[in-house]
Amino acid sequence: MFNDVYDVVVVGGGHAGSEAAAAAANMGSKTLLITMNLQNIAQMSCNPAMGGIAKGQIVREIDALGGYSGIVSDTSAIQFKMLNKSKGPAMWSPRVQSDRMRFAEDWRMMLEQTQNLDFYQEMVSGLLIEQGAVAGVKTSLGVEIKAKSVVLTNGTFLNGLIHIGDKNFGGGRAGEKSATGITEQLVDLGFDAGRMKTGTPPRVDGRSLDYSKMIEQPGDEQPEKFSYLDVTKPLEKQRSCYMTYTSLEVHDLLREGFDRSPMFNGRIKSLGPRYCPSIEDKINRFADKDRHQLFIEPEGWHTCEVYVNGFSTSLPEDVQFKALRSVEGFEQVKFFRPGYAIEYDYFPPTQLKHTLETKIVSGLFFAGQINGTTGYEEAASQGLMAGVNASLKVQERDPFILRRDEAYIGVLIDDLITKGTEEPYRMFTSRAEYRTLLRQDNADLRLTPKGYDLGLASEKRLKRMEAKHEAASKFVKFFEETSVKPEEINPVLEDKGSAQVKQSGKLFKIFARPNIDMSDIRKIDSVEAYIQEHNLDNEIIEQAEIQVKYSGYIAKEKNNADKLSRLEYVKIPDNFDYSQIKSMSFEAREKLKKIQPTTVSQASRISGVSPNDISVLLVYMGR
Repeated sequence: MFNDVYDVVVVGGGHAGSEAAAAAANMGSKTLLITMNLQNIAQMSCNPAMGGIAKGQIVREIDALGGYSGIVSDTSAIQFKMLNKSKGPAMWSPRVQSDRMRFAEDWRMMLEQTQNLDFYQEMVSGLLIEQGAVAGVKTSLGVEIKAKSVVLTNGTFLNGLIHIGDKNFGGGRAGEKSATGITEQLVDLGFDAGRMKTGTPPRVDGRSLDYSKMIEQPGDEQPEKFSYLDVTKPLEKQRSCYMTYTSLEVHDLLREGFDRSPMFNGRIKSLGPRYCPSIEDKINRFADKDRHQLFIEPEGWHTCEVYVNGFSTSLPEDVQFKALRSVEGFEQVKFFRPGYAIEYDYFPPTQLKHTLETKIVSGLFFAGQINGTTGYEEAASQGLMAGVNASLKVQERDPFILRRDEAYIGVLIDDLITKGTEEPYRMFTSRAEYRTLLRQDNADLRLTPKGYDLGLASEKRLKRMEAKHEAASKFVKFFEETSVKPEEINPVLEDKGSAQVKQSGKLFKIFARPNIDMSDIRKIDSVEAYIQEHNLDNEIIEQAEIQVKYSGYIAKEKNNADKLSRLEYVKIPDNFDYSQIKSMSFEAREKLKKIQPTTVSQASRISGVSPNDISVLLVYMGR
């Protein structure tokens, strides 16, 4: 049936698997995507949205490298918002509300149009291993598929167990069976495994809600988009979300079911995402709060199905229903399905290299929730990186690793590999020490040349990025070289309550003032004339404004990154024997032996390894 040997076999068709398969195939590797249900490729299992705080930056990075998530987010969007716009540009985070059905369909269509990519619907029950290296996969029907590398992106399906109140049953997602066999084989091979938990809210009939009692949450007046390519356009019409609140009455009704909750009666022992707690967890942990926000999110352009964001729960369905009916606007609510919690197997990611290849089995890669992360965006970025590195390994090319100062994706993977995680990992801007460099607006400038060198980003994408970079740089130079007279600029400064000038000076210095923005500076005739003459679009104008106004911060952060990145180039030899360094702390030796960092910089980020331990290591290495 499968006579050929595939370069890359991707197991699982979620966000990680879809990006992994697309990346490997676009890099020229003969690729097979095998999943339990081809109708559910890139299914949005939880909320129908992409992006958000830090997550939006990741989607932009995936797009800049040549991945598909940004394009599909644009084609299936029903609302766009740029979050944190009142803060500095390092915090700006794009987010779209998505049409759930169209999102999955668009992903499927894009994958089907990708050369070098085959599909197969079956459950993978085991791996083929030969002499410590992966050699393919075996399905539940006994079909053996040979492969030079395998990427596991099993999501919540590995021994998945769904909980609704005092009921539980096997499943990887509502209405879908769990996957068995892989965890047990990996444990036999020497891998450590653990259990994690996540949850999802009930879905309800939007026709049964009274939106007049809620607060409307419209999209941006001038919506942008995710992808840097011109294949999509910003939304011309949008659907609103709505906001309402729980109450003390709702909380009391929910508490009545706590004795039947698997979270509180001990049936669920695994940890859930700290930053996306269930409604019962919020009530328990924040007992002083008399209400919590609920965001009412439409599931698409035409469906009446609605997602109740903020009401994730594993309580009995009758308790969920009774409590929701006491929420303002939900008095007549009808359920499509109750919320549930799901437990699943994961593998602590310290067992991986920075390429996402496992240390124990050569050619075997892990991506997504199998590594202990939560979120579509985190999964998709790992999938892309695993697909890229699986392809590079087969092609006998150097691995592709992003540093912490190059991308949020680099922060994510380094955190997982170096620090591990005991609860579902979610990306935040606070995790990135170089977030001024890692903005959503410049992901193409940072990463598209790298994607092009890999064979992932197209020449069209590269040329568009180069044109943007050149136009923005010339506009910044215009501000540096152009002077403005007091009589031209002082009326603008007076309007903004800013100190007036007594002599001519460069526009750059005026524009760099914190209370002067582009709308102010465009009142100068020479600035507006330049914009019109060079036909500058909003993306280039915004890029130039950021480079002028935040030039000092950007230069300082880049300098710090350059200093620290020097240790990234100090390589630690393979199989380095830490036990012989007696002057290093015992904890540091044990951690270093377990994680086997590849550079001194990575070693310095391991919890339990002190600056003194690093000094000792450098001395021992003859530095």
